[in-house]
Amino acid sequence: MSRLRIAVLGGTGFVGHSLCAHLAEAGHDVQVLTRHRERHRDLLVLPTAQVVEADVYNPAALKAAFRGKDAVVNLVGILNEAGRDGAGFERAHAELPAKVAQACRQAGVPRLLHMSALHASVDAPSHYLRSKARGEQIVHAAHGADLHVTSFRPSVIFGPRDSFTNRFAGLLQQVPFVFPLACPNSRMQPVYVEDVTRAFVQALGRHETFGQRYNLCGPQAYTLREIVTYLAAVLGLKRRILPLGNGLSRLQAALLQFAPGKPFTPDNYRTLQVASTCEGPFPPVFGLEPRRLEEIVPTYLGQPAF
Repeated sequence: MSRLRIAVLGGTGFVGHSLCAHLAEAGHDVQVLTRHRERHRDLLVLPTAQVVEADVYNPAALKAAFRGKDAVVNLVGILNEAGRDGAGFERAHAELPAKVAQACRQAGVPRLLHMSALHASVDAPSHYLRSKARGEQIVHAAHGADLHVTSFRPSVIFGPRDSFTNRFAGLLQQVPFVFPLACPNSRMQPVYVEDVTRAFVQALGRHETFGQRYNLCGPQAYTLREIVTYLAAVLGLKRRILPLGNGLSRLQAALLQFAPGKPFTPDNYRTLQVASTCEGPFPPVFGLEPRRLEEIVPTYLGQPAF
């Protein structure tokens, strides 16, 4: 693949750091758009990366940043919003993709890669999944001869900088003896961040991916209880995992939405009612064998306890 000029939105986040590293490794010029450039100078260690201060919700700023680019990658996403009416999710997951697609067209960008979510649907029970679905629909409606769109729908993404395994690991260390777990039977198929971002990089120049939507999952499905039990073992902690029923799970969400950082909210609860699992294997077009949770997690949380 020739050297490309790529603008990345959401490049300062967990997935973004991994993607920018892989893009730089492949020799592409990477421009990361962020509102707070000075907070993310760590990305400047990448030899072909620039961090540019810009308001990504400003259409004029997007058009200016996209001019001369060969591709745009939109990774922007939130797990919780400031309010509770869905407006925050709608702004990040639907309104922003619409602005990105329009700016790509106006600036003459031929390629757009978009981060969606597994089982995003306009009929889903949560604001998160419904807004993700609307954003995905919007960018694919913009797909055409002058703008080639590909979207990715990952399950829960894990890795050293994630807010999933690391958050539960922190909670397990803080809560002694008995760990009350909401939605213990929720099913998910966690996918390693490096596998997700390698798929993004490979899709850039592959014509067969144009217009496609890819479900991305790891090789094995688990219940949330199985994952949390495993994390406790990796950390060498003796914890009794106390599974909460639906009523207590909803109560926990109602209370924790007011805790600092919103560790668990009613919208999170509703999202967990949808199994985040894939029906088929990792998309063969990328030629990747996705790595197992048990293969990676001990490398950043410690060694399994025996």
